[in-house]
Amino acid sequence: MSTTGSTLTRTQQAPTGNQRLHIAMVAPPYFDVPPTAYGGIEVVVADLVDSLVARGHRVTLIGAGNHRTRAQRFITTYDVCPADRLGEPMPEIVHAAKVASILEDLDVDVIHDHTMAGPLTAKGRLTPTVVTAHGPVQGDPGEFYRALGPSVQLVAISGAQRSCAPDLPWAATVHNAIRAETFPYLAQKDDYAFFLGRFHPEKAPHLAIDAARAAGLPVVLAGKCSEPLERAYFAREIEPRLGPDVTIAGVAGAATKRRLLARAACLLFPIQWEEPFGLVVIEAMVCGTPVVATRRGSVPELVVNGQTGIIIDNIDEFPAAIVRALRLDPALCRKHVETNFTVEVMAGRYEAVYQRAVMAPEPWLSLSDQAQFFGRPTPASG
Repeated sequence: MSTTGSTLTRTQQAPTGNQRLHIAMVAPPYFDVPPTAYGGIEVVVADLVDSLVARGHRVTLIGAGNHRTRAQRFITTYDVCPADRLGEPMPEIVHAAKVASILEDLDVDVIHDHTMAGPLTAKGRLTPTVVTAHGPVQGDPGEFYRALGPSVQLVAISGAQRSCAPDLPWAATVHNAIRAETFPYLAQKDDYAFFLGRFHPEKAPHLAIDAARAAGLPVVLAGKCSEPLERAYFAREIEPRLGPDVTIAGVAGAATKRRLLARAACLLFPIQWEEPFGLVVIEAMVCGTPVVATRRGSVPELVVNGQTGIIIDNIDEFPAAIVRALRLDPALCRKHVETNFTVEVMAGRYEAVYQRAVMAPEPWLSLSDQAQFFGRPTPASG
């Protein structure tokens, strides 16, 4: 497989087994890859890059700041990540424009874009673009993906996400994953419940405080609280609930996060929205920590109810569910993740998406253009 410029020409060849590809991996611009603390997408991108390189592929990673991956080449659009501007549109728009310019000079087989604005530049590009939808696909995001149409190969990160917009042109569903060996396992737990996530109404850490308190268990909360909505929520819902049984741990870095996850008696995940994939859920379970979660979004795909966690349908069930979770087997939690959510499985599934993408004709090309670029005969008229 070869290309000469990602927007100019493309020579199509039949795949031969595990075909080695040159992949342009586009990360969002807000955090290093992987991040030092907050940044779930960047964690997934880093692990995917490393696994693809281990499988023999060549990866050019395009992101911001610095990287600590096995990518053979890294191109940055921002020397310093604009993390303090997360939630603003312009950093991602600028990033997308710079990425489009970079891609024009790259000789790659497939582009894998993990951003929102980047896919806007895919139409008219001969190199196929795979897009992972990491966020919601309803409302405006759904309209955005519909407007992109067949210019991208759209990948869902859970069946729940896909079911929220079944009419979108999905190419595949690929669960996120983690490297189990990078997380500690502890069978003996400390006496606290743990919440890890944004301080946001959708994540509802105030419900975690209420439930842990009702269950008689101290609670530790860690997460991002930097955007105006998050700060307002913290002042309104968290500050009035603070007490000696509540510890605020700030934004936990990689090492602190792993320590808190592994020692916790359980993870509390009281989400109030259809979250496409809760990465922290599998991070907790791989540490041997059961999860107590509301039945929203991808939770039923991630947690084996009654074995690796407790799923509740009503928030009133939360305190009793915490008590039940304390009796679950930590070893079973870890085994579940090691079996179902490994980076090797994730990379293999993306590899299959890439192989299909490089063989697919660009649907926006006319039949005569397909014949010109790919040597396909046009059907006889009449």
